[in-house]
Amino acid sequence: MLWVDKYRPKTLDKVLVHEDIAQNLKKLVTEQDCPHLLFYGPSGSGKKTLIMALLRQIFGPGADKVKVENKAWRVDAGSRAIDVELTTVSSTHHVELNPSDAGFQDRYVVQEIIKEMAKNRPIDVKGRKGFKVLVLNEVDKLSREAQHSLRRTMEKYSASCRLILCCNSSSKVSEAIRSRCLNMRINAPTEGEIMKVLEFIGKKESLQLPPGFADRIAHQSNRSLRRAILLFETCRVQQYPFTSNQAIPPMDWEEYVSEIASSIFKEQSPKRLFEVRGKLYELLVNCIPPEIILKRLLYELLKKLDSELKHEISHWAAYYEHRLRLGQKAIFHLEAFVAKFMSIYKGFLIETFG
Repeated sequence: MLWVDKYRPKTLDKVLVHEDIAQNLKKLVTEQDCPHLLFYGPSGSGKKTLIMALLRQIFGPGADKVKVENKAWRVDAGSRAIDVELTTVSSTHHVELNPSDAGFQDRYVVQEIIKEMAKNRPIDVKGRKGFKVLVLNEVDKLSREAQHSLRRTMEKYSASCRLILCCNSSSKVSEAIRSRCLNMRINAPTEGEIMKVLEFIGKKESLQLPPGFADRIAHQSNRSLRRAILLFETCRVQQYPFTSNQAIPPMDWEEYVSEIASSIFKEQSPKRLFEVRGKLYELLVNCIPPEIILKRLLYELLKKLDSELKHEISHWAAYYEHRLRLGQKAIFHLEAFVAKFMSIYKGFLIETFG
């Protein structure tokens, strides 16, 4: 088992990061009532860890007995019936799914599937009136129609069902949904908090950490706790005992993006653009989010650019990131950004060197 899963806190009492939020959540449970919750914050900040610890706090060990299913539903979409297939993680007490995986059919997922789950008779918990919990991931990626349907579901089935919503940015969640939830902002952990977790894992694994080693990993993690733990384990696999000057390897996909950036600088042509497109596809197929690919590619390109071009390239990166969020096919916008960069960079080379 990876350390990121092995040392994930099982209860709210054992949470090492965001202890104040964990205590507030614990207070909610002891008051025997849990409102709809919206957890939002950057990737790797610990949202899912807090959610799972909260579920264990409410339902006990039963929340751990989960099964993963790839379920297909036939839902009524006005004049026709459509088939929607989604992966769900469920226990007796909760169901977790990602409605945005259904793409433009997400509103049918919200209208029919969630409605069906919410209608199930709640299970009594410790003698008091129970409720089921629906955990919905990436609600910021839901369409406006789906968010509108979700608002109605929250109101109609609130007696028997609680919703825990999880997303990176609350600004893309409608005001109507936010106002019906207790909003929990989960900040990215500080480097000091990340070091504390790394030292805890090192102690549990009986590892000797040289001075400054945890600090370097924390610095390279970009304040993502998940990333920091993965880097720490990678270092352990590659070389132990640790040395104070030991290299901390980048992620495989980051090296791949760096190679893509180098190939773009070497040649700006339709043939090279076609090759880059295939590599971008490979990253997307391996579940690297398109926004992360674009951000990393910009970072690698800016490292090798003259200062006079940096502003213009950053402007176009922001433009295509916006288009990326509005559109459906990520590859179109990533490829368009690369094509735009090639055009600007080639023009700059011609102008500079003739």
